[in-house]
Amino acid sequence: MIIDAHTHIFPPEFARDRVALTVRDPWFAATHGATSARMATAEELVASIDDAGIAAAVACGWPWRDNGLCRAHNEYLLDAARRWPGRILPLAIVAPTAGRAALAEAVRALDAGAVGIGELNADAQGFDFADPAPLAPLAALLTARGRPLLIHTSEPVGHQYPGKGTATPDRLLPFFQAQPELRVVAAHWGGGLPFYALMPEIAALTRNVWYDAAATTYLYDFAIFRHIAAIVGPERILWGTDYPLLRHRPFLRHTREVGLDDAALAAILGGNAQQVYSSQ
Repeated sequence: MIIDAHTHIFPPEFARDRVALTVRDPWFAATHGATSARMATAEELVASIDDAGIAAAVACGWPWRDNGLCRAHNEYLLDAARRWPGRILPLAIVAPTAGRAALAEAVRALDAGAVGIGELNADAQGFDFADPAPLAPLAALLTARGRPLLIHTSEPVGHQYPGKGTATPDRLLPFFQAQPELRVVAAHWGGGLPFYALMPEIAALTRNVWYDAAATTYLYDFAIFRHIAAIVGPERILWGTDYPLLRHRPFLRHTREVGLDDAALAAILGGNAQQVYSSQ
């Protein structure tokens, strides 16, 4: 069973209001200000995974700084999950700087069927993983519920691109240290963090961290699948496209061609996501 563990969908009215949203949210303006930046609906996501033979997709909204936008986006995600049960697995988004309102929205969304929270983005939402205290209530809620947190991460080196941000491995470690029992999915290969897991202390700090492959085509050579599997094990990798940034068919084809054995490929393409996004 193949699961895309990292996709984004938007309500149709958000796409129609693109210009207004760029005014309200600087991060959205930086990434979606150009009309060529795709904003997919739930219908388009389901059509794409159907075309590629993918069973389900974990669907995120967007890391809005305004908790009201988060709530509106969550409503769409939860409704999409009800319309396509078992096909769309919704992650709820909250604005951590909203404090109690963010926690209340997380509770509401989890009670309504969200499989976790994410994709939180420090640069977009005005917080810092290096200061983990403001995230503690949300982390405690997710730990108690046995639900994961998906976070945006970025590389401290390499080329620049819209949405890269500054959530680099060094800034993530204080958060992992403060929340050792929280299941975390570090998007975009953790900004290179799994390479540092060859250090025993980093391996210990990141024992409850998984890494998704979202946007690989724009970031790394596809050999990264083999290298990270060799370092942290294939059971710690989630296959994700960052759809609609990447298309399902070619990304799936490239992944199958990287030279992983059948057991590793099965885990990465879906088995791991089933475990991470199931409640404990």
